[in-house]
Amino acid sequence: MSSYADITYEVADRIATVTLDRPQARNGYTVRMADELGDAMDRADRDEDVRVVVLTGAGKDFSVGADLSSGGFDFEHGEGPPDGWQEPAGRCSKRIFTMNKPVIAALRGAAVGGGITITLACDYRLAADDTKFGFVFTRRGIYPEGASAWFLPRLVGMGTALDWMVSGRVFGAPEALEKGLVHSVHAPDEVLDQAYELARDLVANTAPVSVAVTRQLLYRMASAPSPFEVHELDSKLIGGLPTTPDAAEGVLSFLQKRPPSFKMRVDTDLPPYLPWIEE
Repeated sequence: MSSYADITYEVADRIATVTLDRPQARNGYTVRMADELGDAMDRADRDEDVRVVVLTGAGKDFSVGADLSSGGFDFEHGEGPPDGWQEPAGRCSKRIFTMNKPVIAALRGAAVGGGITITLACDYRLAADDTKFGFVFTRRGIYPEGASAWFLPRLVGMGTALDWMVSGRVFGAPEALEKGLVHSVHAPDEVLDQAYELARDLVANTAPVSVAVTRQLLYRMASAPSPFEVHELDSKLIGGLPTTPDAAEGVLSFLQKRPPSFKMRVDTDLPPYLPWIEE
């Protein structure tokens, strides 16, 4: 897609900004938005000039969740989904899960339903102090989506996930921070600036291949049945460091007290033996 209807996409200073852009509908989530978000994440992941993605919303809200007023799901009402159909929030959260680039969500106003589940795969969630969160599915007679039943307990623990999802209650930024759903809380007019400050630090000081491998190691290996298979992969990675240019640059830049200049590329230099590489 060269242009989008429900989102905007722009790149500056090696940071891709993806903005939910339906402020008149409080950024209600649509099937078209899901497709456009998937395309935008693909774009950012393929672009070696992009190091970090910032995901945010236009206007005073991140997203109030699914907007069915625009036609509902991408199948006829009453007919049920076609074979292989994938619900829209999960299309976004799964694509973020597989990213090689870190994704920072900058949230304010409403972040409810699909408006929070699509962010659970992000590496960071920064919130404004006016943000209201809610996994409100049980209060609408529907079910959690966005693979949130997998992501949420890993972020906040099973007890908190059960409370939030079974009750469907709305809660504020202080509780989200206390329970670990968000990393920090800021004034509404500062949250996006704080997201960019974090993004610039990642661009300046981290190695892109190292970041790509590390975020996938955490996601893919955290549920391994024992540490043994994780250590087997660690050993391959660490054993290859003598021939890894970024490792040499990381040490030299530290010793010489200068900013690093990492040259390895995600599109060509990921270790080929990574078990998830075929995805």
